[in-house]
Parts: sequence; structure tokens; C-alpha cells
Amino acid sequence: MSHIAFLNIPGHGHITPTLPVVTELVARGHRVTYAVPAGFTDLVEHAGAQPVRYPTTLPTSDEEWPTDMAPAMRLFLAEAVALLPVLAERYDADRPDLVVYDIGAWPARILARRWGVPALQFSPTFVAYDGWEEDMKDLYDTPEMEAVFAEIQDWLTAEGEPTDARTFVGHPDRAVVSIPRSFQLNGDSVPEKYTFVGPCIGDRSFQGTWERPDDRPVLLVSLGSAYTNEPAFYRTCVEAFGGTHWRVVMNIGRHVRPEDLGEVPDNVEPHPWVPQLDVLSKATAFITHCGMGGTMEGLFHGVPMVGVPTIGEQHLNAMRLVELGVGRYLPMEQVGVESLRAAVTELVDDPAVARRLAAIREEIRHAGGTTAAADVVESMLA
Repeated sequence: MSHIAFLNIPGHGHITPTLPVVTELVARGHRVTYAVPAGFTDLVEHAGAQPVRYPTTLPTSDEEWPTDMAPAMRLFLAEAVALLPVLAERYDADRPDLVVYDIGAWPARILARRWGVPALQFSPTFVAYDGWEEDMKDLYDTPEMEAVFAEIQDWLTAEGEPTDARTFVGHPDRAVVSIPRSFQLNGDSVPEKYTFVGPCIGDRSFQGTWERPDDRPVLLVSLGSAYTNEPAFYRTCVEAFGGTHWRVVMNIGRHVRPEDLGEVPDNVEPHPWVPQLDVLSKATAFITHCGMGGTMEGLFHGVPMVGVPTIGEQHLNAMRLVELGVGRYLPMEQVGVESLRAAVTELVDDPAVARRLAAIREEIRHAGGTTAAADVVESMLA
């Protein structure tokens, strides 16, 4: 029995894609520990892992997260500085044979090097391709980002880590990527050390199910688990699709109350949370913030998406859906009753969209998902 340690950051979009892989590895006879804060212990235990609890320094409120890259990276650096000695102590008497880590779990590579064990990155999002630095020059080569990389370099040097800061943050030695290659930016230019396995989807029935009350086509509306305090957006969705032929399932989050939406027609269901994967399995269309997790779940189920992103990567995801011909990009400031209706109608009425979604679903099926990811993990143990 090998001991595999998963190190991650406390975010559903980062932890959720790994959980089916944890379950698969445990089923294959491995022992898996998973370092998480208290709020995620139930999830990793349900997947079959032993939680290794730690106190996080990252913001607990959605609204406290910065939207700009430099301050966000400083938060990850502060977390890494605080967490490195904690994880070193937690694992001192139970060192793993392999470390699997998230793109934001910076202590992982340092600990793996100290322990003399391999490290495998599990990326739930885009990875670097040949020419990445040149294409991202305007984003990274700013005084603010230069200062952040200098701070990261100081930390790495103090910890005896020989890798330079930019390589450390953006270029792993080996990685599994839980998106299909066709969705990756410049997918044909990604080095072979990255294995695209596509979405890793597991059984989430323990989170509940949603039963369709009638035969109307289902429209799911969700801005994810962060930045959901958008009552005007939800009211616009109610006005656009209330009283129509759609069955609208709307995740309004914990900040907005149903009474904030005004009069809600019978065909609209506002919920503080929904079992998204189950709803998507029955959905015809999806209005989404385009977080990578939800975007991959939409592609997995072949559901066309209208992207209404709020921060960084979400805009890239929405634009990528447009480039692939399976979605529409609608910035929040352009959201209106007519624009929402038109975007959804154009997608569901276009047979070419359905054909392209079917092709992506076939690619995802052949990529292997959870099984392929677990195979790569095991190959690192050889």
C-alpha cells in the first residue's frame, strides 16, 4: 500500500475535480491523505481520504478575494509561508510516497523535494504552452507582478528551493490536466509532461438530487459559489425566462434571498444551492459564470453555455466556449432580458452547436477522466 498525499487550496473548484481520483486510488489499494481546512474534511472523507487538517490564512468570505492577479498571488504566498512548517510537522511521522498538488498549493514541491519523493501537479485549468510567457507578457511583466515574483523568490531562496520563482509557480515537472486538450489554449503546443485527462466526474448523489417536476426543457442559472451577490442579475433572469416554456433552476447563493427577486413565476425555482451536476444531467442550457469546474461539467453533459463571467480566468473560459462554437460570451454589463433570451435561443436552436458538443463529449470520453488520472498518479509511484 502506497501513501499518496494530496495538497490543495481551500476552494471547491480546485478540490472537487480531485475527489473522484482519490476514490479511484483508494479502490486500487492506496492510502490517501488530503490536507484541507476544517470546512472540507467531510468531502475528502467521503471520497475515501484521511483528512490532514490545517488552519488556512486565505479569505473565508467570497467578497474578500481580490480580482487582480498581484494581490491574489500575495495571498497564496502568505498561505504558503504559513502552511509550509505546519504541513512539514503534520507529515513528519507519516511521510508520503508521492505528493499530488494543486497549482496554488506552493508548499508541495518544496516538501516533496525535502522528502525525496516525486510530485505530480493536478491542474484544473489552463497550463503553460510553448510561447506562454511571450503571450502573457503584458499580464506578467508589470511592476506589481515583478514585485510579487521577487517576494516569491526571496521565500524560495530562504527555504533552499533551487527553482526560480516563475518556473516554480507556472511550470511543474509533471502534471495531470482535468480539461480536454481541445479546450486548452494552444493545446497543440503544450509539452508532453502534461497529460490531458478531461473532466474527472464522480458520484455526487450524497449532495442530493433534483427531480424534474414537468417536461419543460431545463435552464440552469448559476454564478457558482463565489461572487454570487448579484440580485439584479437574478431578477433579469426571472424577467427573461419567467412565464416561458423553460423550467428555470436558479442557484442564487447565500447572499440573495428569494424575496429579493420580486414576484417569481411558477416555472422559476430560486435556491441557495443546487446539486449542479445532477441538474446539468437533465439540462438543455446553462447560464454560468464560467468557472472552470462548472464549464467542464457543462461540456461533460453536452450542455451549451452562456458565459456571464465576473473575474479573470472566467472571461477566458467564456471566450473559449465561443471559439469552440458551443457557447456565448455575455459580460455582466451587457446582460439584459433580450440579450439573455437571444443567447440561449441561438445556442439551443443551432444544430451545429449540438454537433460540436457531441464531438467534445466524445473527446472527453476517450481522454479517460478519472481512470486516466489515476493511471498517471500510479505511474509516478513506479
